[in-house]
Amino acid sequence: MRLPSRRAALLGAAGAGIVAALPATRAYAVGGGAPAGTPPVLLTEQASRRILVLDPGRRVWDPAADPSVVRWEFSPVGDPRYRDLLPDVSWVYPCEAKVRVHRRRTYVLTTASFGFVAVVEHPTGRRYWGTAIGPGDDLFNPHSAEILPDGNVAVACSTGARVRLYAASQGPRATRYAEAELKGAHALHWDEAREVLWALGDDELVTYEVGGTAARPTLERTYGIGLPVGTPGKTPGGHDLFPVCGRPGRLWVTTNAAVFQYEKKGRIFVQDFAGATEISRKSVKAVGNDPRTGQVVTTVPEAGLGETWWTTTVSVHRPESSYKMVNGGIYKARWWLPV
Repeated sequence: MRLPSRRAALLGAAGAGIVAALPATRAYAVGGGAPAGTPPVLLTEQASRRILVLDPGRRVWDPAADPSVVRWEFSPVGDPRYRDLLPDVSWVYPCEAKVRVHRRRTYVLTTASFGFVAVVEHPTGRRYWGTAIGPGDDLFNPHSAEILPDGNVAVACSTGARVRLYAASQGPRATRYAEAELKGAHALHWDEAREVLWALGDDELVTYEVGGTAARPTLERTYGIGLPVGTPGKTPGGHDLFPVCGRPGRLWVTTNAAVFQYEKKGRIFVQDFAGATEISRKSVKAVGNDPRTGQVVTTVPEAGLGETWWTTTVSVHRPESSYKMVNGGIYKARWWLPV
């Protein structure tokens, strides 16, 4: 996403310190035509500067009118546990939310374009680790994060053109990091089977080998492949990278032009997945599948909103349907699938 000036962003931002959860249930209550077993939806809601987990059985989400659609929400603004990260200026345009299980605890990994990065325990909101990279501006633009088995945390900085691996295992305020350059670094995924960190940039998909120690990690690039070119002469514009749930040999990859799956063994980008005709479009900001129901979720910007990269719609495929956020400014949406 192309960011406006710092002043414009701060003048238009709103939000309050929030961390709340509704009672958890073992079975998802679904309705509105959603298949049985549909998981909740996790999203970055930039208009209100929140991370939300929403009821999958409600096709229209209007938290202001009906707070019960929200199963969990998070904002660091006003939260003393995150005060040192300056969330008033760093928590602008939350742009990543993914759920991970680390050492039997569930965490939401989140970043915001003006510097905020954190691993947040669910449902307590407790800070596992966090930092602010150039708080108050988009010179680095942390765009995604990933937690590794040793507890360290990788961060992709798109404007900063780098991948950082922080020694987060050393404590909630650890600052030491290793760093590697990657033009337009947008997304990350830890591959447990291969023990490599995948990263997606403007032009290529790469892997890094993690070395050193947990306290002093290192990053070494070990592989790279160019992304499919959508328009001759233009950068492919890699954007989202996510595991294909249920198919560990594949990764979802989105570019400015299309959606692909990357087959690791064959080292090729393919579009042979079910629903490809509907799923693959321009400017897909997030993609992911639910292996239980077969549904795929995506987000694509829509015109006429506060920012050119926002949407009020979360698209669902297989079968085709959607969710709508009243007065929303959604950037990414993912199924709530702790892994």
